[in-house]
Amino acid sequence: MGKFEIKTVKSGIKFDLKATNGEVIASSEVYTTEAACRKGIESVKNNALSAVEDQTVEPIEVQKHPKYEVYQDKAGEYRFRLKARNGEIIATGEGYKKKASCLNGIDSIKRNAPDAEIVKVEG
Repeated sequence: MGKFEIKTVKSGIKFDLKATNGEVIASSEVYTTEAACRKGIESVKNNALSAVEDQTVEPIEVQKHPKYEVYQDKAGEYRFRLKARNGEIIATGEGYKKKASCLNGIDSIKRNAPDAEIVKVEG
């Protein structure tokens, strides 16, 4: 089972969702309070099973929020962002060389996030 790790960084508080093997599979924005960070975690848990909108193929099959958006960055790497019902980005993934790896990251969130424990770690 995965876990959400809350940690303090220079500019505030953020979380990482880690898979069972300890790999970070998604990260949050930086929040100003721990309460806001925990609210973000709950949003990820609640929206983890959302549809995927692949923006790397034409035509794009637009999905309603909440959703994962798969896209290519300026370096040509595949990335995803999880957006809540209101369209706000609530979690992002790292860059992947292959789209299949990016999609595996999303699958890992779907498996790990809903029941993941929340732990606070030292930044």
